[in-house]
Amino acid sequence: MQRSGNAGPAVNSRPVIVNDRWCKGCDICVVFCPKKVLERPEGGKAQVVRGEDCTRCGICEMMCPDFAITLVPAGDKMESRFGRLGGNADA
Repeated sequence: MQRSGNAGPAVNSRPVIVNDRWCKGCDICVVFCPKKVLERPEGGKAQVVRGEDCTRCGICEMMCPDFAITLVPAGDKMESRFGRLGGNADA
């Protein structure tokens, strides 16, 4: 979690959420990401490995054929949108 100054609320430090239930591990998001934010381990599903490099271009979200990727708007509180902090979304 990052804090913007002393007065602001904690905001999302993970700009991309991968829904493990929907991701089939096709690698499309990994291939199209211009900043190599996503990787897929052998036999696994997409994972955010360099979230700090994400420019929120939205290519991964647009290219995902299974709608398994959600781009979180800058400054959005992850707790209110996804119900948990960090990594991948389960719902």
